[in-house]
Amino acid sequence: MAEILWQPAEDSIRHSNIHRFMNVINDRHGLQIRDYPALYEWSVSHIPDFWAATWDFAEVRCSRPYDRVVDDVTKMPGARWFEGAHLNFAENLLRYRDDRTALVFHGEDQVSVSLTYRQLYQETARVAASLKSLGVRPGDRVVGYMPNMPQAVIAMLAAVSLGATWSSCSPDFGIRGVMDRFGQIAPRVLFTADGYFFKGAAIDSLARIAEISRQIPSIEQIVVVPYAEDAPDLSAIPNAILFDDFKDSDVGSEIDFVQLPADHPLYIMYSSGTTGLPKCMVQSSSGILVNHLKELMLHNDLKRDDVIFYFTTCGWMMWNWLVSSLAVGATVVLYDGNPFHPDPGALWRMARNEGITVFGTSAGYLAALKNMAAQPGKEYDLSKMRVLLSTGSPLSEEGFDFVYQDIKSDIQLASISGGTDLNGCFALGNPMQPVYRGELQCRGLGMKVEAFDENGRPVIGQRGELVCTAPFPSMPIAFWDDPDGSKYHSAYFNVYPGVWRHGDYIEINDHGGVKIYGRSDATLNPGGVRIGTAEIYRQVDQIDEIVDSVVIGQEWKNDVRVILFVQLATGHELTVDLMQKIRRAIRENASPRHVPAKIIAVPGVPYTLNMKKMELAVKKMVEKKPVLNRDSLKNPEVLDFYAGIPELYTD
Repeated sequence: MAEILWQPAEDSIRHSNIHRFMNVINDRHGLQIRDYPALYEWSVSHIPDFWAATWDFAEVRCSRPYDRVVDDVTKMPGARWFEGAHLNFAENLLRYRDDRTALVFHGEDQVSVSLTYRQLYQETARVAASLKSLGVRPGDRVVGYMPNMPQAVIAMLAAVSLGATWSSCSPDFGIRGVMDRFGQIAPRVLFTADGYFFKGAAIDSLARIAEISRQIPSIEQIVVVPYAEDAPDLSAIPNAILFDDFKDSDVGSEIDFVQLPADHPLYIMYSSGTTGLPKCMVQSSSGILVNHLKELMLHNDLKRDDVIFYFTTCGWMMWNWLVSSLAVGATVVLYDGNPFHPDPGALWRMARNEGITVFGTSAGYLAALKNMAAQPGKEYDLSKMRVLLSTGSPLSEEGFDFVYQDIKSDIQLASISGGTDLNGCFALGNPMQPVYRGELQCRGLGMKVEAFDENGRPVIGQRGELVCTAPFPSMPIAFWDDPDGSKYHSAYFNVYPGVWRHGDYIEINDHGGVKIYGRSDATLNPGGVRIGTAEIYRQVDQIDEIVDSVVIGQEWKNDVRVILFVQLATGHELTVDLMQKIRRAIRENASPRHVPAKIIAVPGVPYTLNMKKMELAVKKMVEKKPVLNRDSLKNPEVLDFYAGIPELYTD
């Protein structure tokens, strides 16, 4: 069994939200549940009862209660949730209207800005009134092409208060990337900023915004937040107005929250779009609200006095997830810019100064800190921080060690994993259970997650395909422009009919922990044995001469051979000795089957804008297949190097 790195104190368990929830379940159903494993098993064997209890525990505000929780718990896709209920998502996030701090914003080299819950409500009311005067109504699309700033949150809340559907991209998306997303959904209003900051430089967005407005004729109004400049020139952008000029002048406006059916479209989210046009996933108000509150309140123990931060952009689902913390009444910290500017301490100084209690980031960021030999815990007072969240890619066992050695020894490290598709997690943290080295603590309540072997049978203690065998509320209600549901069905249900196949390669162990081994569509099969790419990365990441790597399986002579591409640290070359060192580390610490047939030096590794390593894009380049929508990549220029490498076509 893996080493335990953290144990919750009995007192903290007793005072946790999830312990209180467990007692509610026991009282309501006459049960004797005493621990998380029993609670989880009950939640997936009594799915309607679980989600009903979650709805009540989260105190969901609705003008009409639901008639039933779910129409058919065996139907996937197509199960309908909370039928009969009428509610408004924004009303639930704006339930607090007092003088506690709601939002705190930090940007590169910017003066921090904060808004109370009262001010957030007032600002949202003014923007909502202006949108209403434009004729924005339920079902219209309102979009954001914005930095991660308070105006993005305000615009989203204002739009959905009227029943509009919100969608957003971060400002580092190029024109093609924006067109591939917003161009599909025909928005009426675009909220944006004149630019953004990255590594201390102001980057102008106005030329891109002008071109986007010309290419998407449905846009009737463009609302621009001055950010890079105090008084940007909007003359080249049709139908553009500054944010402050757009807002209604009545500071005492009240929001008339439009009451909508539970399955009303709230968000449109997007797949990465590297293999074709991004898929537009439509998600419901009730499903997202209830699932987010389950994760925030039960799995992260979020309470009103917490200060929560996630390093994200408006183009990643973690932004949507973070903003839902407003429904709990916590303080939400927003950051926009490079997390290493002006130095690696940028986010940790902010954490100290703002008293952040729940700190979220990516595994890639933690790995970069580790490679820099950073020691945030020794340089900054992080005494208020109680939870550190990590997602985006599997966090290695050495990453766990780094957190406990160099950030904080008495912190709950919650490595979490899910997806944009569900706007949430399949596996995540648990304030009732220990943290084991290299493991996600548990499967999420109400999520019937299993690992399927090659024959489609659930296994424990073996690696398999991550599946969910029962419906859950935050499933997409549809894909955009998919009238017969074929796109939706092929995305998840083609392999196992009636079972959600997520595309991750995992292992569920006997104490309920989960290990992620990488994307199953990038799983390697040398000699017919399935191995995860994360197992190779873990070994390579420990070699000082390498700063990054990407591994693929190449079809070769009726088999698959492992190809490892490495980006070398400055001043190092890929010598025979270094290749032997790499192979020895992999052979001794993983297995002989993990050892790459070829090791090739590359100038860089491709990532999405959300910092996910693009193994499939590299594989396509090696196979001389097109990689579409390169605007969805952070560094698309590195891809060309992978095309036609002579070594890949010889033994």
